[in-house]
Amino acid sequence: MPAKAIMDIPRSSSVKRKKLIRRAIFLVLLGVAVLLTSLGLSRLKPAAPAVEASTIWPDTVKRGPMVRQVRGLGTLVPKDVLWIPAVTSDRVERILMRPGAKVGPDTILLVLSNPELELQALDAEYAVKAAEAEYNGLKVRLESQQLTQQAELARIQSEFYQSKLQADRDEMLAKEGLLADLTLHLSRSTSEQLEQRQRIEEKRLEIQAKSNEAELAVQRAQIDKLRALAELRRSEVEALKVRAGAAGVLQELPVQVGQQLAAGTIIAKVAQPERLHAELKVPETQVKDVAIGQPAQIDTRNGIIPGTVSRIDPAVREGTVTVDVDLIGELSPGARPDLSVEGIIEIERLADVVYVGRPAFGQPNSTVGMFRIEEDGKTAVRVPVKLGRSSVNTIEIVEGLKPGDRVILSDTSSYDGYDRIRLK
Repeated sequence: MPAKAIMDIPRSSSVKRKKLIRRAIFLVLLGVAVLLTSLGLSRLKPAAPAVEASTIWPDTVKRGPMVRQVRGLGTLVPKDVLWIPAVTSDRVERILMRPGAKVGPDTILLVLSNPELELQALDAEYAVKAAEAEYNGLKVRLESQQLTQQAELARIQSEFYQSKLQADRDEMLAKEGLLADLTLHLSRSTSEQLEQRQRIEEKRLEIQAKSNEAELAVQRAQIDKLRALAELRRSEVEALKVRAGAAGVLQELPVQVGQQLAAGTIIAKVAQPERLHAELKVPETQVKDVAIGQPAQIDTRNGIIPGTVSRIDPAVREGTVTVDVDLIGELSPGARPDLSVEGIIEIERLADVVYVGRPAFGQPNSTVGMFRIEEDGKTAVRVPVKLGRSSVNTIEIVEGLKPGDRVILSDTSSYDGYDRIRLK
């Protein structure tokens, strides 16, 4: 019995060893299998996702002429707008017209009041009358002084004439020896003195006339100044009856009865509705190709009006640039100021290019991935496409596609991780 037990011990140990070896081999094989499976799975491409064919926007690549256009939203704006400000600080007394009314140049829109201004106008009128009265009084005084000077000159002239006659007589008597030389010299001296006084008085009269004219000119200038001030005050009082100033339609009247207005406040806007132009807001990324003189089409939702680009704003505001379009021909029915419109500006006409409808992604002159629909119509494969010049609804294909290819234009950004999709 002991001998048998001694012989069973090595046999049991051998069995256990074999079991351990088999288990180790199994675990190694299992690890290798898992590793190979993981490696194979990692190399497998993801399954192509399925997309409803009715939800995509397909288009076919074409070859031929393409018109490059730029679109912009905007409004119709009057070309001739008259903004009417308050001339002085006034209060709104009455409103006679409302926005939308047709007006003429002399149509009174509203009436303002300013008692202080009316008092100033009255004072200016009286100041003119006072200055005119002072001018008339000054003129009478100066004329009187001039008459006195003229009388003095006449007296001197008379005395000179008498002294000259006497000197001539004394000279004749002296030649006959009937008069002393001393008396002749006295007569000549008196005549020469009176002649000099006459010249002085004539010069004095001439100077006085010029002086009088200068004084009157100063007074007339003062009167003109006061008249101009009075005219200004009258015009300011007249401006209290605010007139349209031009024929057209009253667009705005942003005031209320009883409102106090400061000088310069805009109180009315008058426009001529038959003279309109379109102001379009073009995205700053597209305006670089717009130029003055290019043709345009303005859609008023009630007709298409042709036009031409007349002005491009140099500044960018909120990502857009304002482009003015002059309208050609008659306006469509319903066209009026501030009407929302859509404009399409024609940039250029390309004679022979490969093009397709403009996709929802990608910018001009860039390379994008687009899904090209296979011939079976059941799958679409992503291909790199180089885009060129763009228009409102189309874009040029430079590389990657050929005429006849069908591509998906709708947004496929949710499938950026896939190179192939299934259409169902």
